[in-house]
Amino acid sequence: MKFPVEQILNLPETKVLDCQEVEGAGIIITIEKAVNYCTCPNCGNVSQSIHQDHWRMIHDLPWSEKPVLLKINRRQFKCHKCKKVFSEKLEFVDKSTCYTKRLAANIVEQVLNSNIHSVAQRNDLSDEEVESMLKRQVAQIQKINLREVKRLGIDEIALVKGQGNYLAVIVDLDTRKPIEIVKTRRIEEIGEVLKGWGFEVLEQIQEVSIDLWSPYKSLVEELMPNANITADRFHVMKQVNDELDTMRKSEKKAAMSLEDKSEKERILAGLNKSKYSLIKNEESLNEEQKNRLKAVQEVSSILAKMHSLKENFRQIFESNTSWGDSIIKLLDWMYDAMSFFPKTIGTMVRWFGEIVGYFDGRTTSGIVEGINNKLKLIKRLGYGFRNFNNFRLRSLLNWHFSINSP
Repeated sequence: MKFPVEQILNLPETKVLDCQEVEGAGIIITIEKAVNYCTCPNCGNVSQSIHQDHWRMIHDLPWSEKPVLLKINRRQFKCHKCKKVFSEKLEFVDKSTCYTKRLAANIVEQVLNSNIHSVAQRNDLSDEEVESMLKRQVAQIQKINLREVKRLGIDEIALVKGQGNYLAVIVDLDTRKPIEIVKTRRIEEIGEVLKGWGFEVLEQIQEVSIDLWSPYKSLVEELMPNANITADRFHVMKQVNDELDTMRKSEKKAAMSLEDKSEKERILAGLNKSKYSLIKNEESLNEEQKNRLKAVQEVSSILAKMHSLKENFRQIFESNTSWGDSIIKLLDWMYDAMSFFPKTIGTMVRWFGEIVGYFDGRTTSGIVEGINNKLKLIKRLGYGFRNFNNFRLRSLLNWHFSINSP
């Protein structure tokens, strides 16, 4: 069964004048709009007077892996009312591009799952042409309505581990999408981005979840006067785990200095490969990790106690008890943990108001961790992103890109 070319082409309000396959070029389809009139954009008068034909060639989506070129007549009309000459509008192609909107959207979709260079090679395009398509899609990003943003998460990501090159990531915690990526985590630059949102937007922010970095706190207090600041519970939990792991290393070092060889070997065997058995959520341990945890508890009473305190701390934040009861339990925990987690307790004293703020709405920027992992993947795929602006655009498109083509 053969289908009409118009049906396969699927460009409403156009008619096909010719279709032929040319060796070395692909399929060339000659089209123009189906109607012979156009509304004047200046005065609104409908004109049927064609002033001039303008033919151009543009690339479209391939058919069965064969390149498709559209030979389009973008006609000029003359308005007899206001005497102006104007060109008809073609919804499926931008005025100054040599490709259809749907081809650009398809190329962008390919880049979202690959990288600029590979997509360019696969589609017989240059890296610059693909970059151009990406940049033009800025206008096609779903509009981020900042006036709807009420809760933010601010965190950073090190794209290259160990090199200290941090990007700041700002997330709408309600939509669970990043709404901005800043080139550094320097407070001055983040502040400039936020100020660009306007005072009305910043004034409506009700809550901001941050890590335990005081410059973030100062920035929020300065720019978002109505926002409650919440210390992200996962960053607090990380401090607990870090202190627990430091003790694990200390216990291992102490065992290494024992003169009793059999006791030394017994303790080291119990501590061997025990890091993740200690810091991972206990209910998430597999059988091997459970056995390692049991071995640690048998050879180190202090690690057994600290692990128990760590689990109790986590349960305080994961239980559904009331705000008041949660604070009482947290204070009790701090008293019990004072001699085991002195560094964590010191941090909690300094940040107590922001930490217990979690119990108000149980807000966390934990979603940022998943976003950060996705950004790292984008960076690894992204050879061909030759500057930060391209990387930022590629990243935001991943969450905000929508196809609005015919």
